Amino acid sequence: MHYELKPNERVAITMEPNGVAQVRLIRTDKMNALDPDMFAALLDAGRALYDMPGLRCVVLAGEGRSFCAGLDMGSMAQTGRHRENPLTDRTHGNSNGPQQVAMQWRKLPVPVIAAVHGVCFGGGLQIASGADIRVVDPAARLAVMEMKWGLVPDMAGYALWRGTVRDDTLRELTYTNREFTGEQALEYGFATIVDPNPVARASAIAAEIANRNPHAQRAAKRLFGAYLHASTDEILMAESIEQQALIGSKNQIEAVMSQMEKRAASFVDP
Repeated sequence: MHYELKPNERVAITMEPNGVAQVRLIRTDKMNALDPDMFAALLDAGRALYDMPGLRCVVLAGEGRSFCAGLDMGSMAQTGRHRENPLTDRTHGNSNGPQQVAMQWRKLPVPVIAAVHGVCFGGGLQIASGADIRVVDPAARLAVMEMKWGLVPDMAGYALWRGTVRDDTLRELTYTNREFTGEQALEYGFATIVDPNPVARASAIAAEIANRNPHAQRAAKRLFGAYLHASTDEILMAESIEQQALIGSKNQIEAVMSQMEKRAASFVDP
């Protein structure tokens, strides 16, 4: 299945038979830089994925030379990105529009894997950070770029980097805009895995995820969404609630039987 966006096309979605959605930023002439049409297309893609039947995992990548070069400052200066709505308006639950472009990957009910190559600057880094897992080319170039333009990271970066990037390292990178490589991204906490073919590696991980109980995968993502902020008592109860719903369910039994019978599992999608 191929999902087509509106004529301002900036993002393509292809659903594979195993339930993996391949999502691509396709503004290749500008290294997938974020202009108003790209923001709109990414939000459209997030809405489409949220309710997509049979979805089990998402691989997010950029076509062409790079993942995303960050804000297209020229187009933003012309259109006035911040003029339509005050940034303090919560237009997407707990987020404004630009924040939602990065946060929506955490809000999706299924695991999301970002495959990063080329440059991944500013808003592009924050979008990649919204994924559950980040596979990064060791030669990729990354940067927390906003201070270069007299701004602060404002696309959910602070919320998404909490718990993964060491605080003093994040401060240094934010204050200086120093570029770092994919290898350094692994050291700093921006990358999960380093691989010279990030899309292939991300797709292989996604295929493995898609072969697990999809109800359990979604339950695990809900728990991950809460555990950094909840109290110990709340986490323990949330675990119990999710597990209670899974034990003895059709998919949980199928997971056990397929392992015992050494065959591919046949799960029912949520």
